[in-house]
Amino acid sequence: MRTRPLKVALLGCGVVGSEVARIMTTHADDLAARIGAPVELAGVAVRRPSKVREGIPAELITTDATALVKSGDIDVVVEVIGGIEPARTLITTALEHGASVVSANKALLAQDGAALHAFAEEHDKDLYYEAAVAGAIPLIRPLRESLAGDKVNRVLGIVNGTTNFILDKMDSTGAGYQEALDEATALGYAEADPTADVEGFDAAAKAAILAGIAFHTRVRLDDVYREGMTEVTAADFASAKEMGCTIKLLAICERAADGGSVTARVHPAMIPLTHPLASVRGAYNAVFVESDAAGQLMFYGPGAGGAPTASAVLGDLVAVCRNRLSGATGPGDSAYTQLPVSPMGEVVTRYHISLDVADKPGVLAQVATVFAEHGVSIDTVRQQGKDGEASLVVVTHRASDASLNGTVEALRTLDTVRGVASIMRVEGE
Repeated sequence: MRTRPLKVALLGCGVVGSEVARIMTTHADDLAARIGAPVELAGVAVRRPSKVREGIPAELITTDATALVKSGDIDVVVEVIGGIEPARTLITTALEHGASVVSANKALLAQDGAALHAFAEEHDKDLYYEAAVAGAIPLIRPLRESLAGDKVNRVLGIVNGTTNFILDKMDSTGAGYQEALDEATALGYAEADPTADVEGFDAAAKAAILAGIAFHTRVRLDDVYREGMTEVTAADFASAKEMGCTIKLLAICERAADGGSVTARVHPAMIPLTHPLASVRGAYNAVFVESDAAGQLMFYGPGAGGAPTASAVLGDLVAVCRNRLSGATGPGDSAYTQLPVSPMGEVVTRYHISLDVADKPGVLAQVATVFAEHGVSIDTVRQQGKDGEASLVVVTHRASDASLNGTVEALRTLDTVRGVASIMRVEGE
């Protein structure tokens, strides 16, 4: 074993960063044995140096992250501060000054992953980011390495634990959205401002990363269709149960049947109770991968939290340190297909539409005519009426999103349609 330690700089020492530092300290001997050399925490950049950080020597704490990554003797920089800036500048500075980088920054990688990969390749350094998607679940490495010889056609997953907890609570208890969100906040699953989670921004960033790796093409955050889950109601869950389904916020990345384009989207969807993702409860994550040779694979586990995310960070750290010792770099960006990302209007799936209509003869015929005029085939219809008002639930066969949107806009113009109560896609069949 080499005796000179590999030096690691840690950018950020919050929930994840503090766990990374703790594991590096408590498992130092094991890490050294696995890597082939000891690893040494050489500095920790923070914003609030006065905060007590148990187990981290005070002399390692600094507020000058730039000076730390510029020092020239750092082997690996671990970035867990999040956000776009100063993370982007610190990562490029670290690469420029000879360090490889391990990051958990999904937002930055979804926005600027291609440029960061190119910068890392230019400087012959590693850029690893297993922790950016689905916490402790090994997902990026299997897609990038284990399935490198296969053709991935679809990635379908629950990649945000907060939203899954909320929807699971609504499903299991009949609670409304706000009640379930309040419980998630009280338990620490939801932030004080849950917008990034419940409006799908967090999942969309992860979908961009997954789609790019799975289909070997460039997919940015702006390419991902995003729809939040704040409008999901107890009535939607009741309808889902009548169909033998539940509701999940899904990240869906697909290669077109002809192989000529890809799509990436995040939105709530009904999925059959028989689908493996339907049984994912609480704040857990799960990702379902479909490929030509391997068939169907499912990756499941805790998708967030200090220790689980730190586990993924440390896995990357071991891999990058091994590469440093051997003088090699691991797999970089693979975007050779350069496939276009199709707009949401071209996505084809099934739909569940709930309409508030007048309870009188001929309404169903009018509604069916509108669906037919827009080329959307109806699978089932369920109607309930009382006191002159009725609820009409239509489930379609597969149709394009553009056709469905045209249908809904036309339905809104009918005098007999009081309103469109909900529209939800049906996936996983």
